[in-house]
Amino acid sequence: MTSLKSFMSRQEMLGLLVIAAVLFVVMPLAMDIFRLNLFGKYLTYAFVAIGLVLCWGKGGILSLGQGVFFGLGGYCMAMYLKLEASTPEATAIQSTPGIPDFMDWNQITALPWFWQPFNSLTFTIVAIIAVPALFAFIIGTAMFKRRVGGVYFAIITQAIAAILTILIIGQQGYTGGVNGITDLRTLKGWDIRTDEAKYILYYVNGGLLIAVLLLSQIVLKSKLGRLLVAVRDQEDRVRFSGYDVSNIKIFVFCFAAVLSAIGGAMFTLQVGFMSPSFVGIVPSIEMVIFCAVGGRLSIFGAVYGTLLVNWAKTTFSETFPELWLFGLGALFIAVVLVFPNGLSGLYRSYLAPLVDRFIVPKGRKTEPDEPTPVAPFSADTTAKPAE
Repeated sequence: MTSLKSFMSRQEMLGLLVIAAVLFVVMPLAMDIFRLNLFGKYLTYAFVAIGLVLCWGKGGILSLGQGVFFGLGGYCMAMYLKLEASTPEATAIQSTPGIPDFMDWNQITALPWFWQPFNSLTFTIVAIIAVPALFAFIIGTAMFKRRVGGVYFAIITQAIAAILTILIIGQQGYTGGVNGITDLRTLKGWDIRTDEAKYILYYVNGGLLIAVLLLSQIVLKSKLGRLLVAVRDQEDRVRFSGYDVSNIKIFVFCFAAVLSAIGGAMFTLQVGFMSPSFVGIVPSIEMVIFCAVGGRLSIFGAVYGTLLVNWAKTTFSETFPELWLFGLGALFIAVVLVFPNGLSGLYRSYLAPLVDRFIVPKGRKTEPDEPTPVAPFSADTTAKPAE
């Protein structure tokens, strides 16, 4: 029990149980398959938001290009699914049977060499993790070893997102261009478009999300997690204590990239396509908003923030399509001015004391919450913790 308490506080245990109950009990019982599949898509964004909590909230590294890693994971999965759907029998009407349709339209007569390994599901799963991690490692090493940070790092990641989007659109014959990779049907012969498959994929998505929450909690409660907070608040002091700050930043940036890529791969399975519209600057900034609304210091709050913002986006865009962008702007302003620590901050301030009365024995003190900075959209989070 002592080991369990050191790993997760009572409030955190309660948060995990509530998320599990919402995902696996409430939503499947309360929603039809269309809405459930829609919320499954929202959950894929939660992987990115959790990574941003670790990278931005705990480490002070604001990345405005997480859509890059989300897209890399999604495209890796889409390439495998597209090759499975492009058998010679299924593409017999093409000029060159056995290759994806968009390649045939662009007069490519042979499968490119970098597509060929994606005929293997094992290679695809490894690539979903390895490709974004390697790309993040290259970016992180180039930036952090030269002590590039703050707004400069944020702008550079934003530029990378724009460059990758232009590259994907420009190489239409190899990537599907602006339309992306579409018409994805089966996974190892299993039709992913049926209602039964959508239910299964939703539960797999939810299970992976719970696993990622637990893994992130392990990182936060470890020595590395404490170093992350120290780097955010007093980077020079950590460096003078003998730690390699750049290696700490590179690790958490790569870790967040892998989480985003897992979300992108599940998005492709859940929705059935992947396009550059999920890679660029706009989706990357929206992902930061998901994290900020939920609370950039809480991995559980990031999940709730993702679900809330996307539900509001769907609901209001269906009812008031011309007003949704104003609503998103108002939400952005509210996070900055009214509740800078997000939903998790509101919970700690108003609801947590009430909950503690029921889950903490009388006379015992609760676990202190981590002090939170009050500038959620500042890229340079060097504010000292409150006394």
